[in-house]
Amino acid sequence: MTGQDWLEKDFYAALGVPKDADQTAIKKAYRKLARQHHPDHNAGDDKAETRFKEIGEAYAVLSDPEQRGQYDAIRAMAGGGPRFAAGRGGPSAGGAGGFEDLFGGMFGGGAPSGRTSYPGGAGSAGGGGFEDILGGLFGGGGRGAGFRPNPRASRGADINATTTLAFRSAVEGSTVSLDVEGRKVTTRIPAGVRDGQKIRLRGKGRPGSAGGEAGDLNITVRVQPHPVFTLDGKDLRITAPVTFDEAALGAQIEVPTLDGQRVRLKVPAGTPSGRVMRVKGRGVQATSGAGDLLVSVQVVVPQKLDGKARKAVEAFAAATRDADVRADLIARAQE
Repeated sequence: MTGQDWLEKDFYAALGVPKDADQTAIKKAYRKLARQHHPDHNAGDDKAETRFKEIGEAYAVLSDPEQRGQYDAIRAMAGGGPRFAAGRGGPSAGGAGGFEDLFGGMFGGGAPSGRTSYPGGAGSAGGGGFEDILGGLFGGGGRGAGFRPNPRASRGADINATTTLAFRSAVEGSTVSLDVEGRKVTTRIPAGVRDGQKIRLRGKGRPGSAGGEAGDLNITVRVQPHPVFTLDGKDLRITAPVTFDEAALGAQIEVPTLDGQRVRLKVPAGTPSGRVMRVKGRGVQATSGAGDLLVSVQVVVPQKLDGKARKAVEAFAAATRDADVRADLIARAQE
């Protein structure tokens, strides 16, 4: 950023705050505007991106008491306006000079070219320029040691990472450590995380520049499948096989839980295959409350029957020959 930028740009107006605003008001205004115009929320919007940069530039200066004092002093000397024309007539005169001419008028110097010369400074044979003049005004010493505004604050980039959890760790929650570009990041994965779920860690991405905020770390969680259980929100699902007679006559069965225990479950008489029964509180133990264990009943058909079993099934078939289990299917298909 050049000194001319400080003349031409009104950083207070960029943040929408008065010139006597305190640091709290400046920071509050910056955060509000930065969220509103952040590129992540305005994809493809060039105007929002430009506005975001202007906001960052203004905050970088006004948030630094020393730079803000220098900025206010320069703006006061220049009347708070844009670049002035050169010449002895002052700001209203024609010509193509710049800020150096303004200083020439202030200190009484003048050259035929309309530019003011200072020993060892702007316009002198020794070189130097605008920064050297301001260096003398604000305590700088010598060539190259004058005024240098800090670079514009810039937000750090986001980083993407992946972690894989065993099913039980995903259900119960787990603490994981990741190697992120040479540094260790440790975080808690909440109970009940789903396969493919993304977790964002604010400020754990790449650091910003010139005091800008750090980016975020986006973690994609992969969950290894379990041979018995599946996750459905806060609930756990399991399929429990039952025999034909258990489903037809009713029974008490035992089913496992994820913590290695067993619970007894009543299967009512006449339970069809596919019916789901619920065991309260035996799902994910989340901070918002416990989920349930959902048990799907699956009636198992014997692959082979011995003579005695075959006769029993044949007897059952004869006793229920008049029952048409597909009658409702035929009727609904004709609607």
